[in-house]
Amino acid sequence: MPALSTLIWVGFGVVFGLFLWKIGTAMLRSMTTPAPEPLPPGELRKVNVRYRCNVCGVELRLTMAPDEDPPPPKHCLEEMDVVAPLYD
Repeated sequence: MPALSTLIWVGFGVVFGLFLWKIGTAMLRSMTTPAPEPLPPGELRKVNVRYRCNVCGVELRLTMAPDEDPPPPKHCLEEMDVVAPLYD
């Protein structure tokens, strides 16, 4: 008859194998699900874009926009420049 410690290790191995199998199948399923539908055109989306006026230096942070890549606003009669955020 095998030792009790051998049976415990085999049982642990089987449980661990089942756990890895479940995690692997869940990961594969998550990669095959389609992307969610885009929002209707009239609804606002969350964005995090910062702009700076190159004439006077005023800065603006845009948090909501009708599309993911909004056009730059105008200030001092010129379009503002996009500023890369230092920290997110």
